[in-house]
Amino acid sequence: MDHSTDLTINILGSLTITSEFSKVDLPASRKTRALLAYLLIEDRPQRREHLCDLLWDEGPDDPRGALRWSLSKLRPIIDRDRRRLVADREVVAIDRDDISIDLHRAHQALGAEPADVDATIAALVALREPLLAGLDLPRHERFAVWLAAERAATERLRCSLLHRHVISTAMSPQDRLPWVREWLDADPFNTDAAAQLQSTLRQLGRQDDAEVAKRSFANAISDAGLPSVQAHPVALFPVAAVAPHDMLQRQKIQFCHASDGVRLAYACVGDGPPLVKAANWLNHLELDWDAPIWAPLFQELARDHMFVRYDERGNGMSQCKVADISFDAFVRDLETVVDAAGIDRFPLLGISQGCAVAIEYAVRHPERVSHLILWGGYAAGWRINATPDVIEEREAIITLVRQGWGRTDAAYRQVVTATFMPSATAEELDWFNIFQRQTVGALNAARYLEVFADIDVRGVLKDVQAPTLVMHTRGDQRIPLSVGGKLAAEIPGAEFVTLDSDNHLLLGREPASLAFVAHVRQFLSTPVSPR
Repeated sequence: MDHSTDLTINILGSLTITSEFSKVDLPASRKTRALLAYLLIEDRPQRREHLCDLLWDEGPDDPRGALRWSLSKLRPIIDRDRRRLVADREVVAIDRDDISIDLHRAHQALGAEPADVDATIAALVALREPLLAGLDLPRHERFAVWLAAERAATERLRCSLLHRHVISTAMSPQDRLPWVREWLDADPFNTDAAAQLQSTLRQLGRQDDAEVAKRSFANAISDAGLPSVQAHPVALFPVAAVAPHDMLQRQKIQFCHASDGVRLAYACVGDGPPLVKAANWLNHLELDWDAPIWAPLFQELARDHMFVRYDERGNGMSQCKVADISFDAFVRDLETVVDAAGIDRFPLLGISQGCAVAIEYAVRHPERVSHLILWGGYAAGWRINATPDVIEEREAIITLVRQGWGRTDAAYRQVVTATFMPSATAEELDWFNIFQRQTVGALNAARYLEVFADIDVRGVLKDVQAPTLVMHTRGDQRIPLSVGGKLAAEIPGAEFVTLDSDNHLLLGREPASLAFVAHVRQFLSTPVSPR
């Protein structure tokens, strides 16, 4: 699309805007500039209510009025020759079609085939500056968490560009040396970067320096408490990156037996105090841990805790052919696993229908649950108070699952998948469809859905004694936000946090995933007051 005015916006370092080579004066209000940056980075319509919560959660008596004022200050800047700031009564967005943004150019440089060396170097120089320098709003937690997540993502982009530049660009060892040092400084536990530094030093005839670099890397790994690794010099071609998580985490899978003899698989990974996750739809200990969707979230939790997960009866690595698939059996399985793991008192995490299992366990065993964390949950299944139309629709889905789950064609499973992760990419949806088929058979998948439909723990919510954190995404299409709010309202003293996502199951790559982990860490670090 061709427009007469070029608008260039830099968000690496301080926020700046130029139009036709002239610098544009920005509003003095940091919140107004933060609003502009947020809309540019998110690049999708944002609800006015969400923007008010993000930037005006405290302060003005009229957050919507404050938002309108900020938008009025941004319009002359953004709408210089055409309308780019698009707003109605409900949502606000910026049309970025003809706006050049430095962070987006960096992403384009990473994806360019063949690599554009000049664009890569320009991006790497820009990425040395922090994202949105000077726009921290520490008193506004939602914005602070979002900005921290975006800065972490930007740093990962920088590491990826450094990796590609060092590995793929033809240059002399002398020219390569500063780039490989910068790469190792940015990613100090990366074995590829350490190996490239040693190799480059040796090519320059600096054998002693290469040995010093080798020992320094080994000491850094040891000081961080990571398993020792050898960073041998390598030829200058791409090799598989070893992320810190891969070196840090190794899960230990074990088996135990429930009271009715059903074999259950459970895994412990990480060090520190325990954190137990109740099983939910669906689990497979081996496939879960390397999942492209939620593995980053699981691995972050395991950095601070001995993270305990298990496969529910009937799916994953647990016994598949079982007589009893019921809500009470799910609760007994959780009891079995925590006893087998030798855990006395622990925080308990529930996700989706696993929330009801966690709630029931916490009520039955108040002495053992120190904290209760509930994500995307509900207290009553869909059959409770359902209309005839809802019952007909949901029963039809169960029939489809029972008849078509095992087919190679994913159409039947896609009925379930679509509402779990509407923001997922095609590749992520394909992975989840295959994962579901690998995890559970058609009969048990239908049996699970039958049980979930009849869950009802409403009567015990008032009896929860553990401090409780309830979290929910604002755009959840499977379990509406109002259901999560009602759940929090019925649990005494529960804290309710909403996150900006449309997904019922968080994608590890989205900012809401990092925000989830941040909230969990903060919640678990708060001293427990006796009740």
